[in-house]
Amino acid sequence: MSAPVEVVLSADSAGQLFNCAVFDPHSGSEFLSYRGGNTSSRSLTVLNGEYILGAQLGKNFINVWEIQRKDQLQQKIVCPGIVTCLSASPDGLYVLAGIAEAIYLWEMSTGNLLAILSRHYQDVSCIRFTDDSSHFVSGGKDNLALIWNLSSVVQLDSSRTPEPRHILSRHSLPITDIHCGLMGPQARVATASLDQTVKVWEISSGEMLLSVLFDVGIMSVTLDPCEYFLFCGGSDGNIFQVSLCSTSLSRDKTFQTDSDGNQVFKGHRNLVTCLSVSMDGTLLLSGSNDETVRMWDVQSKQCIWSINHKGPVTNAAIIPAPANMFLADSHPAVPLPRFSRHLNPSEQGDTTGSGGVCLRLGANTQVPEGTYLEKADELYSLMCAVTDKVSGEVHHCCQDSIITVSRILARLSRRRSFV
Repeated sequence: MSAPVEVVLSADSAGQLFNCAVFDPHSGSEFLSYRGGNTSSRSLTVLNGEYILGAQLGKNFINVWEIQRKDQLQQKIVCPGIVTCLSASPDGLYVLAGIAEAIYLWEMSTGNLLAILSRHYQDVSCIRFTDDSSHFVSGGKDNLALIWNLSSVVQLDSSRTPEPRHILSRHSLPITDIHCGLMGPQARVATASLDQTVKVWEISSGEMLLSVLFDVGIMSVTLDPCEYFLFCGGSDGNIFQVSLCSTSLSRDKTFQTDSDGNQVFKGHRNLVTCLSVSMDGTLLLSGSNDETVRMWDVQSKQCIWSINHKGPVTNAAIIPAPANMFLADSHPAVPLPRFSRHLNPSEQGDTTGSGGVCLRLGANTQVPEGTYLEKADELYSLMCAVTDKVSGEVHHCCQDSIITVSRILARLSRRRSFV
């Protein structure tokens, strides 16, 4: 049997059979399982296709497995506090963790802690990277969603406080889930909230494009890759499909089933904790507190298969199948370093032991850098000084040459008069 293109990765809060497991998206049969502990909600992520990371429920550490070594827990990453959400960048370079009301950013090549972002006023509930890793979006129990530019956070001078690119403050109750669409900085972001609304935003401008009101609180949200439909998981177990291609679509609307694509998936008996859509947009995966994971056919709204877990489902996603997952002899190309718990490991005695060199633009500068105009003036002054020096040397050289030629002519004149 050839390796699948996509797989289902799910976890529950009980951890009796496994911490997380991998399933076939078409049949529901189990491929692999990873044991040891259990994973909290929105805290299961794949790093660079080589590691699976899952934040331990109610504990201050992250469980790590090499993706092809399913039976052995490889490492535990100790964190400064209980991790409430976790996300790895698609390019495999960074890991974000929500710890209380702060966001921690680690660099994977060295394990260095690059930034601690404290702009939320209550616990961070969810965090997501864009598909190109250029931005990330965080949501919290303070009703706020923040859009961050990753480069400005990583390259920012340590003497300045990182600021989000946009603050999305239209929700009136805690944010429960976030989904980032495709197209990087031009992507759209969907945020779900207990205020019974799902809102769609534009990353580049921070403008709200759509707000949909439901009869129940929304616990999870996702978009299909083409962004034809918005899928919203309710606290009553229903999944609402909202058409984004309707000609009558207004900025603020109330959900109602109709023939234009607004439909309801019925089957779960408790709140829907997570949603995910396949790459071709034909399959919808859902996880629920009723301890089941269900796969749905989007067109017919029928459940294809259902898997029973031993506890409420905390994470479920359809992901591209990592190349190393089904190769027993493969090993990660880059070893996972020990994560630092301090912003400056050398000062705190918290060395990573990775042996690598970390270069950050403007991260440890002692003298504040000038503005662009100040640098331009400085460069112009330097060029003028060099030009003046060269001109002076040329002038001095010319004077020496004239004196030398005069002396030669005088000697020739004396010789002629003597003859």
